[in-house]
Amino acid sequence: MAALYDFDTVIDRRGTWCVQWDGVADRFGVDGLLPFTISDMDFATAPEVLAALRARLDHGVFGYTTWQQDDFRSAIAHWHATRYGTEIDTGQLVYGPSVLSQLSQLLQMWTEPGDGVVVHTPTYDGFRKAITGLGRELRGVPVGDEEALERELSRADAKVLVLCSPHNPTGRVWTADELTRMAELSERHGVAVVSDEIHADFVHEGYVHVPWTRVVGAGGGAGRWALISSGSKAFNFPALTGAYGLIGDPADRAEYLRRMETAEGLASPAVLSLTAHIAAYREGGPWLDAVRGYVAGNLGFVAERLSAVLPELGWEPPQAGYLAWIDLRATGVDDAELQRVLVEREGVAVMGGAVYGAPGFVRLNVGCPRAKVVRGVEALVRAVEAVR
Repeated sequence: MAALYDFDTVIDRRGTWCVQWDGVADRFGVDGLLPFTISDMDFATAPEVLAALRARLDHGVFGYTTWQQDDFRSAIAHWHATRYGTEIDTGQLVYGPSVLSQLSQLLQMWTEPGDGVVVHTPTYDGFRKAITGLGRELRGVPVGDEEALERELSRADAKVLVLCSPHNPTGRVWTADELTRMAELSERHGVAVVSDEIHADFVHEGYVHVPWTRVVGAGGGAGRWALISSGSKAFNFPALTGAYGLIGDPADRAEYLRRMETAEGLASPAVLSLTAHIAAYREGGPWLDAVRGYVAGNLGFVAERLSAVLPELGWEPPQAGYLAWIDLRATGVDDAELQRVLVEREGVAVMGGAVYGAPGFVRLNVGCPRAKVVRGVEALVRAVEAVR
């Protein structure tokens, strides 16, 4: 299937105002680095999405728009039914400009300044900024540590569990049993759950994503919950903005919509985002399967190369996503020195694990043509060997 699409041809993104390429100096202090950083891909989006966008542009009128229409709602329902075997209640749908915007609104609804918000560590830095920026206290729980999770959820001031499903940056896909246990613990301790599932469409072969809607619908506990997501991650159109969510409680849903339409002034969504979502969810499945397979090949290359030259890492590809989360602690390299060599000698930008609260790791974005992946991995290997 991958032969139907060209993921090898390099598309020059420089000069397009993109954060990964044009904004690299903002984080690394140097222009012109080869970036493997922010989590978007270097691939053009699905041809079906591009065709739908062109058709909408040709219409020529871009007035105020509503997301509360059947084309958008039914496309989301179709996607969840065909991809995850899950029926959703489209009456629970809400809209927002991004998943982080939705998270911010939900945190303001369900917490007060000083309240505890539980997250798994390492933690996506967007979560950290949203939680601490609102004056809430981030409570980290190591991935897989159920005892620590229960301890944090049982604290009297713990109000929300922010779940990244699949997990960023590790690429962990939670099992149905794990999710059910989280739902039970959250309900027992009166903690609301916000499940960010923006990486769900990039789960690799051999693993299965279980949406939070299926968890709460299967007797795993209900309580107060929201699922937030977007097609922009998997289909690579985050610059169009746009995300959607499902909120279980009708009163919470009404309050969320009131806030977005009045306090935030976001009654009219971006029409091209709606267009892209509908086309992606109705017609983009074959492209997504192909790009995911290509990325799996990229991750396989990373694993093969690291196994050959740094076998002590024992690195294996993630269960989801296009972000290679690499534990370098066994090499004994110093984070700051590694970053210096990567930037000054190798001319590449790679996210250090300290950004996510995990010194000793790096996060390498391989959502790009294979030739770029090869350059990035070889640069990382040379830098590790030079530092140690």
